[in-house]
Amino acid sequence: MDSKKYIVAIDLGTTSVRTLAYDVTTHEMLNIYKQKISQFYPHPGWVEQDAVEIVTAIVACLKKTISNLPENEIYGIGITNQRETIVAWDKNTGKPFHRAIVWQCRRTFDYCEQLKKDKRTADMIHRRTGLLVDSYFSATKIAWLLQNSERVASARASGKLCIGTLDSYLIYCLTNGEHFVTDHTNASRTLLYNIKTKNWDIELCRFFDIPIESLPRIINCDEYIGEFTLKGKKLRLGGLIGDQQSSLFGQNCIHAGDFKTTFGTGAFMLANIGSTPVLNKQLLTTVAWSTSAGINYALEGTMYSAGACINWLQDQLKLIETPADSERLAGSVVDTGGVFFVPALSGLGAPFWKGNARALFSGITLSTTSAHLIRAVLRGITYNTRAVFDYMRSSYPISDREMRVDGGMTANNLLMQFQSDIMHFPVNVSAVTESTALGACYMAGLCFGAFNDIESLTKLYQSKKIYKPTAHDTKRESNYQEWLKLIENFKF
Repeated sequence: MDSKKYIVAIDLGTTSVRTLAYDVTTHEMLNIYKQKISQFYPHPGWVEQDAVEIVTAIVACLKKTISNLPENEIYGIGITNQRETIVAWDKNTGKPFHRAIVWQCRRTFDYCEQLKKDKRTADMIHRRTGLLVDSYFSATKIAWLLQNSERVASARASGKLCIGTLDSYLIYCLTNGEHFVTDHTNASRTLLYNIKTKNWDIELCRFFDIPIESLPRIINCDEYIGEFTLKGKKLRLGGLIGDQQSSLFGQNCIHAGDFKTTFGTGAFMLANIGSTPVLNKQLLTTVAWSTSAGINYALEGTMYSAGACINWLQDQLKLIETPADSERLAGSVVDTGGVFFVPALSGLGAPFWKGNARALFSGITLSTTSAHLIRAVLRGITYNTRAVFDYMRSSYPISDREMRVDGGMTANNLLMQFQSDIMHFPVNVSAVTESTALGACYMAGLCFGAFNDIESLTKLYQSKKIYKPTAHDTKRESNYQEWLKLIENFKF
């Protein structure tokens, strides 16, 4: 009888990394350790991170998670990560040539605007990748590095350049350069991956002048990668999936039409659309997961700022001391006092795609209080989610039962009820707040034989609370329409 009982997950987020152990018999999450990672803003709209700091933080957390777990009881380690963020490093030493350029970074906005002016080019990229031309994605970040970093350009010329998303860098470091891989979900976020051929697109690599030989090998999400030793224990790596796809998987949205929203630094609505990609002009088509059993695609509505808005209220405006204060203070007033907020701290993503947009308060008067501002911020996040929901529902037959949600912001009861009310739709909060890490555990479990197949995972879903919409309110709906007009008419 197999003595193994734990799957370990690495969850590489935008503002922090965490590791945990999942008990496959009790379905509990144990030994959760978290560490914040630094953000650097060298210019307005630019966002960078230190890749070495990230790996160091992950290793520190991982040591704590496995410290009291017997080696023979660990199936292996799954990895999920923030997507689109890129690192360029030396093939021989593993040392980065430049700080990691984060998915939120807008440094290539002007370049993307130039590309979009050529409709033929923009359509070609969309047809091949399922994505829209936007600085959110990796290709233009990589192109920028090649053009602006002498070290990166020199490494390219000498054949020493490795470049990839953070998952590939982490695996490279953990295995001492033995494995240079990424998976289909991360690859599909680069603007360099063809969603039909399911591989790097040679013509797109040429178009962006990116050496295809410097990119990682693409593997299935449930594929075994290799092993490494930590604290004297041999650990196997397998189960690799981008964070939002991992959340979709962890929420057991495994059938076409199932959908979820994660409220993290950004908010991300993904709908499983089955084994055939469906292109959409306002939403993204992406790989949901690719396993030995086949490939699934997803439609995605990406909202750049959600939890980031709460962090901003806390860290920059000093209106709250903790994220929990946002619910208490927003609930201390009956409405927003006529204030509206557009959550565009890093531009506006789906369904508006206004990369040059900036966050906006409207309707402030002498009677406006901090509580009104905080309530308006919460409302703005739910309005943006409603806009994505409406567009997704009109584009694909998504579930008419519920929207499953996860992420730290789901602890805010006021926000979740707002969301259900404005969508006129049930919102089901997962009992597992770490759904992203859970998805990585499930994928690793498939890799190492802890689970038989994907279908067997459906019975594991646990709901914490379901929010149901209150009676229809015409004022609520008119406020939402006014918010939409604010975005439409304002010259960002």
